[in-house]
Amino acid sequence: MISTELAARLREAGLVWRPADGDRFRIDAPDLSDEVFTVSTMTIQAHEFPTGTILGFNGTTEWALDSVAIEDALWLPREDQLRDLLRSTFRGLTRSQTGPAERYEVEVELLGEPRTFADTDPAEAYGAALLALVELST
Repeated sequence: MISTELAARLREAGLVWRPADGDRFRIDAPDLSDEVFTVSTMTIQAHEFPTGTILGFNGTTEWALDSVAIEDALWLPREDQLRDLLRSTFRGLTRSQTGPAERYEVEVELLGEPRTFADTDPAEAYGAALLALVELST
């Protein structure tokens, strides 16, 4: 799972979330900042309305929260989702060992030039590459 900070940067850059089963998210509220929720047909469903998407809580949670607007939720995309969003720019993922730390490098092609994004967490490396792509697209 990517960091909250990277997820927020992706959202600010213009990444659009269309909730689907299995998606994880946080709610932008101080008392819920440590909670991670998962969209699921049984507990949390995305409801599309002309005014926007609402995430509806189906009464199986321990506290009283009926729904939250998608604008108040922060999507935490999975590694596979980040890779899929890179589409045809994705060239490869490699793992390297430098000293005790393992690093993952995601190589993409942006504007005809190869670029590499590295992190100790492959999801963070994918997220950084996607952020660069989204920023180029806006």
